[in-house]
Amino acid sequence: MTGIVTKNSKRMVFVSGRAHPELARQVSESLGTDVAPTDAYDFANGEIYVRFGESVRGADVFVLQSHTAPINEWLMEQLLMIDALKRASAKRITVISPFFPYARQDKKHRGREPISARLVADLYKTAGADRLMSVDLHTSQIQGFFDGPVDHLMALPILAEYVNRKYRDNRLAVVSPDAGRIKVAEQWSASLGGAPLAFIHKTRDIHQPNSTKANRVVGDVEDRVCVLVDDMIDTGGTIVQAANAIMEAGAAGVVIVSTHAVFSGPAVDRLKNSVVSEVIVTNTLPLSEDKHFDKLTVLSIAPLLARAMREVFEDGSVTSLFDGTF
Repeated sequence: MTGIVTKNSKRMVFVSGRAHPELARQVSESLGTDVAPTDAYDFANGEIYVRFGESVRGADVFVLQSHTAPINEWLMEQLLMIDALKRASAKRITVISPFFPYARQDKKHRGREPISARLVADLYKTAGADRLMSVDLHTSQIQGFFDGPVDHLMALPILAEYVNRKYRDNRLAVVSPDAGRIKVAEQWSASLGGAPLAFIHKTRDIHQPNSTKANRVVGDVEDRVCVLVDDMIDTGGTIVQAANAIMEAGAAGVVIVSTHAVFSGPAVDRLKNSVVSEVIVTNTLPLSEDKHFDKLTVLSIAPLLARAMREVFEDGSVTSLFDGTF
């Protein structure tokens, strides 16, 4: 039987969907346990079947799924896994969704639109989830969508440690891609020894998805290596425009740092042909070989997930992982 058992007979079971087996493997290694055996396959009409290969009765179960394309398929698979665990009498079910699906649809921009992020949270709860764990939510308000505890993990310590180590001899500045993410940029500034802040003034056409225009840089970036920070890179258009604006403002260089490498459509070509010197991301989402390029650095989020899982399992403090700073 797989899992971790404590002295008081609590048992942790770690299961994973099929979207990102490499991340599941890394998490299991960090935990020092195996991924519980799961049968999962698709029927001819596209319906999904799941069944766990061992008993989960009375166990504290963590269900990992990485919501990459095709996102709807992997979301449905995770919901079915949660339902199966509930019906198999798991004591507590924690959903691990490193990249929360539909997170950008967290409010209504116009009439007759859904609030899709809230719907996803409701689906998790209805399926039987007791707790939710995610990394760098697109907006913090999503924590309030789920009726239960939410562990909002942050990749900043992992990413900042790498940036500090590699770029410590440079004059740095932290740049937010828009005014709305200044708070995150302030946290980055503190992590990089008080590096000055700047942000990109941009406009967005609500009628065109993945379409923004970087207008100008607000703040002093001249002769500095600028750390351009964002939670995700989708098609890459906005972040590359921002990098161009920063270089036009006199920066010595631009390094892009992002937690979630969605990399849709032309993203890879845009990034590898851009003015940026390095693109630093985590592996919350899987990246196929054709999405790797020379400027790309991928850091593992698995140790952070594993530590948070242990804190939850042992009824400890997830906040302690970030020293109460964030």
